Amino acid sequence: MRIVRFLDPTGAERWGQRVDASTAKLIEGDVLGSYHVTGVAAKISKLLAPIVPRAILCIGLNYRRHAEETGSKVPEFPILFIKQPAATQNPGDPIVLPKIESEPDYECELAVVIHKAAKNVSREKALSHVLGYTCANDVSGRSWQLKKGGSQWCRGKSFDTFCPLGPDLVTCEEIPDPNALKIKTLLNGETVQDWTTSDMIFDVPTLISFLSQSTTLLPGTVILTGTPQGVGIARKPPRFLTPGDRIVIEIEKIGRLENPVVGE
Repeated sequence: MRIVRFLDPTGAERWGQRVDASTAKLIEGDVLGSYHVTGVAAKISKLLAPIVPRAILCIGLNYRRHAEETGSKVPEFPILFIKQPAATQNPGDPIVLPKIESEPDYECELAVVIHKAAKNVSREKALSHVLGYTCANDVSGRSWQLKKGGSQWCRGKSFDTFCPLGPDLVTCEEIPDPNALKIKTLLNGETVQDWTTSDMIFDVPTLISFLSQSTTLLPGTVILTGTPQGVGIARKPPRFLTPGDRIVIEIEKIGRLENPVVGE
């Protein structure tokens, strides 16, 4: 099932099962708990991020080829950092480049949405806690991530609009193996990242199990699972985002997340 969060023609926020580009069957209840799809169709006037994150947990250097392009060793354990939930942005709405950030970068990522609280979960049972998957852009302010952040990545990752999500949340029965998906980024129509989630160093079940050890992953937690090679900072010369750009994230079986880029 493909779940969307949207505004209807009255401006009311709705959840629905996508029918086509402009229509959804309304969902009643809580998509993170008990819900059902009604037979009532509604017009999608504006798509919203498909989830309002309770927390955004992110994994760094989780693709082998990306670790190679940055000259980094393959990590022994997953590298965790966070984005603040207020960084979430809707499909189609602008990524706003901060005045205080000179090196904004793109990162296509597979996002995992937790629907059942997870603590000390085994790898074998990890996917039973997943509602579904969506596209994410882990927009990164490299100067704050790498130079000004006191060795912490959170500041450079958490500016407003630096976590576009969407357009759809695709439930698990449609994606039995999240580590067998093509993933890419297009910048102004040019493909700049193009790889597969099979290149993850730590696959999705391993990440969920690791993050849940002695730590509760609450319903609504979003996990960003890392990015493949091709990021702007690793190019020669570096290629950072600028106002007027248009960035697209595409993931097989999920869809196309598109955002314009503007200056603050």
